[in-house]
Amino acid sequence: MSLTSAYEHKLAEKLTILNDRGQGVLIRMYNIKKTCSDPKSKPPFLLEKSMESSLKYINKKFPNIDIRNSTQHLGPVHREKSEIIRFLTNYYQSFVDVMEFRDHVYELLNTIDVCQCHFDINLNFDFTRSYLDLIVTYTSVVLLLSRIEDRRVLIGMYNCAHEMLHGHSDPSFARLGQMVLEYDHPLKKLTEEFCPHTKAVSGALLSLYFLFVRRNQGAEQWRSAQLLSVISTPSAMINPAGSDTMACEYLSMDVMERWIIIGFLLCHACLNSNTQCQKLWKLCLQGSLYITLIREDVLQVHKVTEDLFSGLKGYGKRVADIKESKEYVIANSGQLHCQRRQFLRMAVKELGSVLTDEPGLLGPKALLAFMALSFIRDEVTWLVRHAENVTKTKTPEDYADSSIAELLFLLEEIRALVRRHIKVIQQYHLQYLARFDALVLSDIIQNLSVCPEEESIIMSSFVSTLSSLNLKQVDNGEKFEFSGLRLDWFRLQAYTSVAKAPLHLHENPDLAKVMNLIVFHSQMLDSVEKMLVETSDLSIFCFHLRIFEKMFAMTLEEPTMLRYAIAFPLICAHFVHCTHEMCPEEYPHLKNHGLHHCNSFLEELAKQTSNCVLDICAEQRNLSEQLLPKHCATTISKAKNKKTMKQRQIPRKGEPERDKPGAESHRKNRSVVTTMDKLHLVLTELSLTMNHVRSFSVFEHTVFPSEYLSSHLEARLNRAIVWLAGYNATTQEIVRPSELLAGVKAYIGFVQSLAQFLGADASRVIRSALLQQTQPLDSSGEQTITTLYTNWYLESLLRQASNGAIILAPAMQAFISLPREGEQNFSAEEFSDISEMQALAELLGPYGMKFLSENLMWHVTSQIVELKKLVVENMDILVQIRSNFSKPDLMASLLPQLMGAENVLKRMTIIGVILSFRAMAQEGLREVFSSHCPFLMGPIEGLKEFVTPDTDIKVTLSVFELASAAGVSCEIDPALVAAVANLKADTLSPEEEYKVACLLLIFTAVSLPLLATDPASFYNIEKGGYNNNIHCLTKAIIQVSAALFTVYNKNIETHLKEFLVVASVSLLHLGQETDKLKTRNRESISLLMRLVCIWFRLVWEEREEGPQGDSSLGSLGPCHCHHSKTRLTVWVQFLHSS
Repeated sequence: MSLTSAYEHKLAEKLTILNDRGQGVLIRMYNIKKTCSDPKSKPPFLLEKSMESSLKYINKKFPNIDIRNSTQHLGPVHREKSEIIRFLTNYYQSFVDVMEFRDHVYELLNTIDVCQCHFDINLNFDFTRSYLDLIVTYTSVVLLLSRIEDRRVLIGMYNCAHEMLHGHSDPSFARLGQMVLEYDHPLKKLTEEFCPHTKAVSGALLSLYFLFVRRNQGAEQWRSAQLLSVISTPSAMINPAGSDTMACEYLSMDVMERWIIIGFLLCHACLNSNTQCQKLWKLCLQGSLYITLIREDVLQVHKVTEDLFSGLKGYGKRVADIKESKEYVIANSGQLHCQRRQFLRMAVKELGSVLTDEPGLLGPKALLAFMALSFIRDEVTWLVRHAENVTKTKTPEDYADSSIAELLFLLEEIRALVRRHIKVIQQYHLQYLARFDALVLSDIIQNLSVCPEEESIIMSSFVSTLSSLNLKQVDNGEKFEFSGLRLDWFRLQAYTSVAKAPLHLHENPDLAKVMNLIVFHSQMLDSVEKMLVETSDLSIFCFHLRIFEKMFAMTLEEPTMLRYAIAFPLICAHFVHCTHEMCPEEYPHLKNHGLHHCNSFLEELAKQTSNCVLDICAEQRNLSEQLLPKHCATTISKAKNKKTMKQRQIPRKGEPERDKPGAESHRKNRSVVTTMDKLHLVLTELSLTMNHVRSFSVFEHTVFPSEYLSSHLEARLNRAIVWLAGYNATTQEIVRPSELLAGVKAYIGFVQSLAQFLGADASRVIRSALLQQTQPLDSSGEQTITTLYTNWYLESLLRQASNGAIILAPAMQAFISLPREGEQNFSAEEFSDISEMQALAELLGPYGMKFLSENLMWHVTSQIVELKKLVVENMDILVQIRSNFSKPDLMASLLPQLMGAENVLKRMTIIGVILSFRAMAQEGLREVFSSHCPFLMGPIEGLKEFVTPDTDIKVTLSVFELASAAGVSCEIDPALVAAVANLKADTLSPEEEYKVACLLLIFTAVSLPLLATDPASFYNIEKGGYNNNIHCLTKAIIQVSAALFTVYNKNIETHLKEFLVVASVSLLHLGQETDKLKTRNRESISLLMRLVCIWFRLVWEEREEGPQGDSSLGSLGPCHCHHSKTRLTVWVQFLHSS
């Protein structure tokens, strides 16, 4: 064949196009096989019962299906022919693509044979590699086609529907059907097809011999050769790492094994005639039990080869070689690869450390980085492939590696290092190309004895392109493009490898060496990312998800491997590389796999980290809990007894000696590992893995590991705070707010100390968790401490206070428990004193306190509703009493007619208890708010003082609401006003509602004398109140009145004055009572009335100092001042005399 025809055949271009096309066709066959093997994704026609007879008939008669005379068999197909055409077109066209691909491969292989091309991986690397890749791809397509069980049915059904619809068969069906029949036994047919190509194939494979032998060495040989070591020869550290065949150094062993196994499987004749071929083949058989066809589809090497050779004459020795090799693989291969992985861990770790410390070495030593990536990738893929397929073995440890995470992590580290310092690599190799490669190539071209015009033009363009490079291009961030140069070199390899070429590449090895070097250097400028994919792509995990998950689980079980666990989510980013434009329908599935597993891995890592953090927090809380004041009683008691007694008291037998806080820090032997030590070690490892990268991309999504940790930490912190509260719904037990606050501070303090190590925004996590705890429910819908404490105070403390088991002690500023049997299991003062209210306010915050207030107000309004019902029941009598309260004779007949007077007092007392508790909680909130926001509290108090009786009621309530949110007490409670305003009466008009409110005060006033009959209505000086909590009536009467008459826009003080008058008259009547039972505690009730008067007098004095006017706040006009003040003074003097 002439040189001109060699140019015209465009071997390089065809090999490039067909290899890419072949990968697409192979992926489509894989997709069809995968789809048809899963009932969920299988074409619906193949699962319908009505189609069963048609499918059997098509499968039996394929490809000679008589459609016209088979109507009874193909009736269902005829009915759904349009739908079948629509659904199966892609499947059918994919099979047609296989046929067309086969035709083009046949044509190209025959052309290469005619050209008598010379293949040598060391010289024409691209040409040889593309040739072998094409053979392996074509074989894989045919083998995968034969593995599609429904191929006949899919093709036959489509053609039947096509003929029914168009009246004739599809033009491609005849040849396609014949091809499918021929490949029922694919290897037998393929070996026949490749007999003519044996010389070319065996020649290409033999060129791999020395390369394969050199690369297929054990860990000891690698160690002896100081493989991948930069510092083994210090004097040569800055010398460029290189070889005569740069691309061969990082060529995948997996790829070479596929070439050799499949190549000799198709062209097996040379195994009996060529000793070197036989040696190479046997050496390859001793490496793996399985080789990859595509993704998780593998070829069982020894079984398939043995089955093929067993049916051939003269291959008995080869069958024996296969059996021997299989035994060798089973016995030795696992350990061989295990030792390689161990070597790579140490060698690549050293390489990464050196390159990280001196990134400038990435220029001359870039080849070592890509070799390391390729070696790791080969070992990982070997392990994954065999772990998936070797199910029965006596040595399962050969196919499992608990330290695989470290290897994956090192791979990701080298990749990141190369990406980070890509400019260093570019600057170095640009200078190499311009100042060395261009000059050497120019010299070689000039020394060529023969150089045809076409080759001369190509090589001259190489020199001019390389010579024009300068460093400014890197500094300016210009994008380099050398794909044209590399394609020209590929063409040149093809031109100089044909038999009759004037310029033979094998006669000019120096040209090949320098061009292979130039190709590598050019890739360092424009194709670093492609090189990373070529040498370190682990997208195979996308199709071995079970093994992927198993490896991750093993990593989590090994504490020393936790720091490398981030490699698993990072590898999910590789999954995007296994997509192909010829099969876009699988992109969403691959994307889902990648995102799902990345998400699940990060979720698990974040969960483990947050669990560890919270476990340490719990330990810190235990240490903090030892410092609580309640634990120092024993120590104080011992110290006191030691001073008063001559000899120290001997502790009781069986009573454990309590360690003092800090005893855990005393350690005689540092080798003793405590629980805290273990937790800190695990946390250190997990922090390293979570902080390794700030973000990375998986398909089009950017992933932030710290966000996963923040989310989990926030959720766990929320649950931990609730757990610290120790709420038991059955026994109604809960931790004191001050103790909970101490525990929360211990948790928060430790989380804050980890801020710089965890990578998560600790401040944001804490703020979010604490803010959620101020709401009724957290972000996951769980109850918070706000809900727990609100329910507990309402259901336990205040309910028992309403029953008389707990009383409010103003002198102690707390609720206290009365000694009763079986009433309560807690001490009320431990939950309601000043410090506890402040702790509660600090825990719940303004939002939580508002929620508490709203719930308290709901209970208050419930009581008000019941009080209104009582008023309505007694309305007629109350109207008469209101008009005739100063007539003793008439009152004597009216009062006995009232029903439920005790109930009124009881409910008003309950309201007073609730409002008193709220006032204590508000005072705690005020103290906390003043402490945290002193510069905000001042303006709020000033704004409240700015409110005058003349201020519009809406403005007043708005200001009071702001003040109340900060814990500042107000004359009118805005929360109570809002709660009362929301009460809607269906039957009463506004005027009647107002009347009911007025009569409620009258009802309360005339009922006060009844309190004198209660034995508990005795004023306790120590507690500053009554054992039945009636001192809370003061707050109930005044605040409920203020709220009611604010809602009805009436004068508050006028109605309170009316209450005082009626109440004073009622108590004066009590003084005339002769029944001792009714007057048992008359003086105590007089003191209660004094409390009301004192509060009213204080309010009055404030009003006297302010401007006069009529407003809903209740100021009286000038004409009423003297009369009201005189009456009040007389009443106070009377109480003093009593």
